[in-house]
Amino acid sequence: MYEEIKAYTPYNVQEEKDRKTILAFLEKYPDAFERSNELAHMTSSAWVTNRDHDRILMAYHNIYDSWSWLGGHCDGNTNCLEVAIKEVKEEAGISSVVALSDKIFSLEVLSVNAHMKRGNYVPTHLHLNVTYLLEADDHEQVRVKDDENSGVAWFEMDEAVERSNEKWFRDNIYSKLNEKLRRQYENN
Repeated sequence: MYEEIKAYTPYNVQEEKDRKTILAFLEKYPDAFERSNELAHMTSSAWVTNRDHDRILMAYHNIYDSWSWLGGHCDGNTNCLEVAIKEVKEEAGISSVVALSDKIFSLEVLSVNAHMKRGNYVPTHLHLNVTYLLEADDHEQVRVKDDENSGVAWFEMDEAVERSNEKWFRDNIYSKLNEKLRRQYENN
């Protein structure tokens, strides 16, 4: 994964700076893919679009009390694409998920506020996140994963951004992901 991140061409200043942070952390901490590293750890997310590339799959995340992308902790798996696909299948209850590319779609360093999860205190930490562009069938039935989300739904691209209660994500992450998706498929 280190080499993939190193080879990734950042899209903007945020990705450029976050790429440097992720690489430096991976060099220093051999346990970066484990949640046991409470300072920061690797996560993988998915920007899931439908076959027409005009809708986005989102889940209402219980901890963040917001509609958000799908994804999760790597938990020792250094294949972040595999993690992203697994998380989408688990969190949305769907099976028809494919990667539109095996290349990284976006990079982010995300702050996570302290919270309780399954009765345990989780301290404030960073998610060193790799995002992939995935495609799923928007006609396949979705389902809630009760211990993580309370809703799963498809939204028009701009509505997906607007549904998030997290300003930073709306303005800097989800809007960027939509912009990149539109640029990639505008001539198709």
